[in-house]
Amino acid sequence: VEEMDSHPMVSSLLNKLANYTNLSQGAHEHEEADENEGPKKKTVKSPQMGTFMGVYLPCLQNILGVILFLRLTWIVGTAGILQSLVIVGMCCSCTMLTAISMSAIATNGVVPAGGSYYMISRSLGPEFGGAVGLCFYLGTTFAGSMYILGTIEILLTYIVPKAAIFVAEHKEDEVDALLNNMRVYGTCCLVLMAIVVFVGVKYVNKLALVFLACVILSILAIYAGVIKTIFEPPDFPVCLLGNRTLQNHAFDLCMKTEVKDNLTVTTKLWSLFCDGPDLNATCNDYFASNIVTEIQGIPGLISGAISENMWPEYGPHGMLVEKNNVTSFEGSDPAKDIYLPYVVNDITTFFTLLVGIYFPSVTGIMAGSNRSGDLRDAQKSIPIGTILAIATTSFIYISSVVLFGACIEGVLLRDKFGDSVKGNLVIGTLSWPSPWVIVIGSFFSCCGAGLQSLTGAPRLLQAIARDGIVPFLQVFGHGKANGEPTWALLLTAGICEIGILIASLDSVAPILSMFFLMCYMFVNLACAVQTLLRTPNWRPRFKYYHWALSFLGMSLCIAIMFISSWYYALVAMVIAGCIYKYIEYRGAEKEWGDGIRGLSLNAARYALLRLEDAPPHTKNWRPQLLVLLNLDSDQRVKHPRLLSFTTQLKAGKGLTIVGNVFEGTYLTKEEEAKKAEQNIKSAMAAERTKGFCHVVVSSDLRDGVSHLIQSAGLGGMKHNSVLMSWPGTWRQSNDPTSWRNFIETIRETTAAHQALLVAKNVDSFPTNQDCLGEGTIDVWWVVHDGGMLMLLPFLLRQHKVWRKCKMRIFTVAQMDDNSIQMKKDLQMFLYHLRLDAAVEVVEMHDNDISAFTYEKTLVMEQRSQMLKQMHLSRTEREREIQSITDESRSSIRRKNQGATETVNLSQQASTMEDTQEDEAQLIHDKNTASYAAANDKPDVGPDRVHMTWTKDKLLTERNRSREPNTNMAVRDLFSMKPNQSNVRRMHTAVKLNEVVVNKSQGAHLVLLNMPGPPKNRGGDENYMEFLEVLLEGLNRVLLVRGGGREVITIYS
Repeated sequence: VEEMDSHPMVSSLLNKLANYTNLSQGAHEHEEADENEGPKKKTVKSPQMGTFMGVYLPCLQNILGVILFLRLTWIVGTAGILQSLVIVGMCCSCTMLTAISMSAIATNGVVPAGGSYYMISRSLGPEFGGAVGLCFYLGTTFAGSMYILGTIEILLTYIVPKAAIFVAEHKEDEVDALLNNMRVYGTCCLVLMAIVVFVGVKYVNKLALVFLACVILSILAIYAGVIKTIFEPPDFPVCLLGNRTLQNHAFDLCMKTEVKDNLTVTTKLWSLFCDGPDLNATCNDYFASNIVTEIQGIPGLISGAISENMWPEYGPHGMLVEKNNVTSFEGSDPAKDIYLPYVVNDITTFFTLLVGIYFPSVTGIMAGSNRSGDLRDAQKSIPIGTILAIATTSFIYISSVVLFGACIEGVLLRDKFGDSVKGNLVIGTLSWPSPWVIVIGSFFSCCGAGLQSLTGAPRLLQAIARDGIVPFLQVFGHGKANGEPTWALLLTAGICEIGILIASLDSVAPILSMFFLMCYMFVNLACAVQTLLRTPNWRPRFKYYHWALSFLGMSLCIAIMFISSWYYALVAMVIAGCIYKYIEYRGAEKEWGDGIRGLSLNAARYALLRLEDAPPHTKNWRPQLLVLLNLDSDQRVKHPRLLSFTTQLKAGKGLTIVGNVFEGTYLTKEEEAKKAEQNIKSAMAAERTKGFCHVVVSSDLRDGVSHLIQSAGLGGMKHNSVLMSWPGTWRQSNDPTSWRNFIETIRETTAAHQALLVAKNVDSFPTNQDCLGEGTIDVWWVVHDGGMLMLLPFLLRQHKVWRKCKMRIFTVAQMDDNSIQMKKDLQMFLYHLRLDAAVEVVEMHDNDISAFTYEKTLVMEQRSQMLKQMHLSRTEREREIQSITDESRSSIRRKNQGATETVNLSQQASTMEDTQEDEAQLIHDKNTASYAAANDKPDVGPDRVHMTWTKDKLLTERNRSREPNTNMAVRDLFSMKPNQSNVRRMHTAVKLNEVVVNKSQGAHLVLLNMPGPPKNRGGDENYMEFLEVLLEGLNRVLLVRGGGREVITIYS
């Protein structure tokens, strides 16, 4: 019964789903919003658009556009039929592949109104969604400016050339004059369109059909004209001088002279090339030596023009448009040609440029999916409608390329503005019944497309703003009372104006290609990622997709981006990347169950499985920390400085697990555990600790900690070091469990072969904002524990807090040691470790220090042995100078087939002194030893404890090892009565503390070896006292206990 409240009945759920309408909340069509302002709210009629009206026609209308009418003939003439087919084929296959991917995404679940943006953001996650949404928005906005420029170009060049404000005095200024006219008129047009959009979107939607009719009529007129050229080609003469095409605005007769009343008089053409109308005037060389011929601009479909137009004619800016197979004589002064009425290239042409200019004519495939809210059955209509529309337009483009090449003379094709045919639109000259059909048709279609871009783009921006993933766009989510995006419209108009100020259609087109290509690339990526990951939720209705197709589509998109203009491509990618990163850092946390999250999961799993193989090499060893935090009664973190210390130590690298144990049962403490986890996470965020949080509820604190130490982490991502704070109040509390737990934790880490770091006075540690000035980090290297003591200061100094600190290493020598030699050896060792540190050797009495080696495994032999080896093998560098075997870490006793075999360090050392050859062997053994250091050793008689080796000691030891009673000599140290040994130990602690305080009182941080706890648990309290005495008077201390393996190496 309880579950019924939170989980609804199946029947009611099904009922809700059946009545689901596709209009997302707040995205009602705006006409409805207008009509519904009255008190009674009429029921929303379910949208009823089929595939043809709802998807096919809008796509068709959006795809066919300005480029087809204004630039396709010029592209065919410049690139030749074959390369034009390559361009068209590449762009069309790119959009077709994208449409297939898009269909798969669109049919995978219900697509709310908002189209492509919603599809991508819901399947690729908010970061990609935002980046793509904004790319698509910028693309649509620039498309608006391209259509407006197209509209103005048609108006000023072909409809009312007289309306130009800037008129070129000289021919060479014509291009600039045209661009300035475009800027002025374009801005006026943009303002008008924006006002129309602001006042009444519904009129734009009503007019959509009119605009569509214009486009279709224009295309039919072209096909009709092509058929008519077979019987009688239209009469559009082109005048050639030699092989150069002439602009025939200023003359009618294509002759140099004509006969009037039996007199030979010069024509208007003559006066253009000569300095007077007289027959004996001085004329331009080229004009004098070449004849004037007239050819038909449109020879007709079966005239064989197709063979001439097969090949490309690229050239630089200002290149004359010439007919290749006509003979001509070169003039003497080509520099003056720019002042004469020749038809010239207005921009430098090359293949890749044409790709960028052509691509916008295949964009617009999203129009159907953007209307997903109005469709009767979006899942069925979007794929069929979009793919059919792309197939239709591809057919139109490919046939147009071939037909233009076959019907129109090459020089006319390359004449961008139709100057050689009295300023007619080139594609217009081909159409039937009159060029005006196409001029007017294309004018209206450009107007309509511009208006639609200006209505579509602000809606898209509003949708992105309302999603709340890009914080600085919030303002654009607001609008008029009926939801019209006013602010978004203003921004759109502003960006549009940038495009209009660029003013040249050929410069705006590549920009817009970039943004659309980015968008299509992401659609393909989304489909490919989902398919390859086999996300459980990925089951599109549309079955004819494949990841390879999506991948091919994606590659094509990237290829076309870089082909058409590599620098724009880089800029577009940088913009998308910046948006992505911005959303990642600042954006709202949105969990849309996206594919990218699945991708990270897969990658993480793969990496973890690879890590499992082997333990890390010494070179790769870094502390992977398990931080044991204490919480107070309100579940707040007691020592946040522990977390900042973690951050400083890790600098974001490696693994950090922050653990905490709750006493109780999980069923009763679940809420508190959740709260604790939240608090720890927020504390980690505040201290910038990157890592994972792990709260365990356990009936016993000790067991909980033990479970954490055993089981935290996953696979190869396990911790190898434990960081905890010193129980500062252990003396005050009556409850002995606090310090007992602490000591047990030390034992557990030792058993688990993990390193242990204990921070004393942790609350006085620096925060991440502090920057410690000049000072030192002091390392007291009493026993060798695998080099943790050396590595930690090095890692700390990577962080800005500790960067200015210097490292000092203190080592303890006994009276009979050669301390000068020891210092040299240590400096050499540090030099090989590539660590910068000052070295100091402190001398102490034998009996002052001996009890420091509380536990019998970690003796100082280890350290001295190491230095000694450095010393020994200076002559033979090639031998490994690594470290002493783990076997020799102590006098390890092992059971060996029931017999107890003693491996004595002294014996090893003696053999080393005798035969240096064994040295390498000994080192290579270092990993073969058992790690069973402290725990599994049977107590067979007292162990020997030795301080640093010297030659004399070694000899006496060697002799003694031949006597039967080997261990007698040092037995007294460990067979003392407990209180005696306690006194000894306290004495050691006091002495060592004196030395440390004397040297390191002012240090920013002191690192010390941590002696292990005693074997028998009776001495635990004494052990705590021992540590307290040892650390008295020091401010920040880090006690370090190695994990039983080498962590630092002198090898590269």
